[in-house]
Amino acid sequence: MERRDVLKLSAAAGAAGALTLHGVSFARAASGSEHSETISGRLPHGAPDFVYLPVEVPSGVREISVSYSYDQPETPAGTPGNALDIGVFDERGTGRGGEGFRGWSGGFRDSFTLSAERATPGYLPGPVGAGTWHVILGPYTVAPQGLAYEVTVTLRHGAPGATPEPSYPPERARGRGRAWYRGDCHLHTVHSDGERTPEETAAAARAAGLDFITSTEHNTTSGHGAWAGLWGPDLLILCGEEVTTRNGHYLALGTEPGTFVDWRYRARDDAYARWVRAIHRSGGLVVPAHPHCPFVGCQWKFGYAGADAVEVWNGPWTADDELAVAAWDNELLVRGSGEWLPALGSSDAHREPQKVGLPQTVVLAEDLTRPALLRAIRAGHSYLSESSSVTLRLTAKSERGAHADIGERLRASASERVTVRLEAEGAPAMSTLRLLTDQGEMRTAPASNGPLEWRTTASLASYVRAELRHPAADDAPAELPGAMAAMTNPIWLGR
Repeated sequence: MERRDVLKLSAAAGAAGALTLHGVSFARAASGSEHSETISGRLPHGAPDFVYLPVEVPSGVREISVSYSYDQPETPAGTPGNALDIGVFDERGTGRGGEGFRGWSGGFRDSFTLSAERATPGYLPGPVGAGTWHVILGPYTVAPQGLAYEVTVTLRHGAPGATPEPSYPPERARGRGRAWYRGDCHLHTVHSDGERTPEETAAAARAAGLDFITSTEHNTTSGHGAWAGLWGPDLLILCGEEVTTRNGHYLALGTEPGTFVDWRYRARDDAYARWVRAIHRSGGLVVPAHPHCPFVGCQWKFGYAGADAVEVWNGPWTADDELAVAAWDNELLVRGSGEWLPALGSSDAHREPQKVGLPQTVVLAEDLTRPALLRAIRAGHSYLSESSSVTLRLTAKSERGAHADIGERLRASASERVTVRLEAEGAPAMSTLRLLTDQGEMRTAPASNGPLEWRTTASLASYVRAELRHPAADDAPAELPGAMAAMTNPIWLGR
């Protein structure tokens, strides 16, 4: 499956709200025994976003397994068919605080098992306590004929084992002091809808020349403890989540390990702002992901209040990335004095041949630590690159000697002359350097010509940012530039 196909299958649709079905009960049984119950039903077209199936679990249960299936009738051309997500909450309940959350696998597994000792990737190990558990179904697309489903719950009785203490990544790696660090902030493994293991992902990150990565599984924290032995002096691993709602996806980036972020709401509900605050309390950043992805449930509908950055480049360059960059640029001056939304680029890689680190965010941080990286990303001290072989340097200098790097403000009077300099290393053949301001493109030159310099004043340009573009495709409209090879956040000009 291609990356965009994965996004499409991960997307969500349907009416808001939730439905709780009649539950199923299990009697207490002898140790060593196993008991299964199967529940079937049909959800109509226009079903609620989430459907809860209560399961009464008696004491003395060692392990719980759930499997499910659903029909996929033919639908008219252009009409979505059936697709059904699944997860589970334990006896502590389904409240939005997440105390009872035990896992989510979306539509990418047809079964899962959990016990005190272990759990299927995407799920959290822990005791199978007595009480009312809830299997949660997410009918994100339902055919006109409805969706017929069947869920089988199996309980295995016996003495519980011990739950292992999770091994979370450290907050710092060796680093190089104040330096440019390369990272990929949006990745998936077998803990959600990816096919790479954490081991394979870490190896791919090192091969791509990355200094840090972020674990961002869909709607689960199970990946946070899956990296033991994979970090090191050369690789920092941050924790996070891709919060996959019915009105767009966003990254909870660099949160404290184990931080639960709920996804069971839409933009019209009074919930998103609460989770923005929770992410910030946990030390993380809020980053809308692929905001203009055209698939159902992927387009961003929550606005940008509370966001700390926005992912404008997601995987190999596409038309919706072009739209995302244009929309981001149009918003740079909207927030008011001193406030703007930095750009982020991530691979969103799920499996081979998708490349970890295509693209990557290159961050000027004080050190290779979680707090330093997140501060630098939030400040916009970063640029985006298609690989570790491409480097951009953008600086601005006033005639009185003031200096600014990417994400900074050059303090200069309105009429003071400013020299902007752009350098590229490892530029692709026949690529083009571009300098853009709040008025649009102001200067271009072939990257092969060497550094590009441009003189302006703060009265003529509120900011300047840079792009490195591949040659345009032969069949592309003349007014469209080629695919992005690298781009910067802006330097701001004036007091």
